[in-house]
Amino acid sequence: MKQIGMAIAVAAAVVIGAAALIGPAVLIGPALADEATPDSEGGRYVFSKQANGFLRLDSRSGAVSLCTEQPVGWACQTAPEDRAVFENEIARLQSENATLKKVLLAHGLSLPPGVAPDASTAQNDSTLRLPSDADIDRAIAFVGHVWQRFIDAIARAQKQVFNKS
Repeated sequence: MKQIGMAIAVAAAVVIGAAALIGPAVLIGPALADEATPDSEGGRYVFSKQANGFLRLDSRSGAVSLCTEQPVGWACQTAPEDRAVFENEIARLQSENATLKKVLLAHGLSLPPGVAPDASTAQNDSTLRLPSDADIDRAIAFVGHVWQRFIDAIARAQKQVFNKS
């Protein structure tokens, strides 16, 4: 249980560390040292002691709040999270990773073990092969043959209809 509590405290510290781009960086340090304790009702919230209050992790939504004692009681403020910043950073890193893979492959170097080349970075040895004149002639002959068989089938069907009338 203590290891799980520490893992949750570390997870909360990581979320707060990511939010430190916008919020105060002071929230990270003490989260690693103190043991987190779950709420007694259903374990929805996990609390971690901080120097100036408690970090509250909502285990259902993942929201992190800093709870501090106020003159009128305790108040929790949600730590700021800018999802667009995270997604832009992920996109930037994926693009940079693809570029580095292309550079490695362009210089004839192999990628490290366990790293698969992206579809866009894979060296494509096959080139587009256009059909030769002979290929085109065979295709035209095939279509002509199919067309002639179709016309013959229509003619047979007409004969059958006229013969029955």
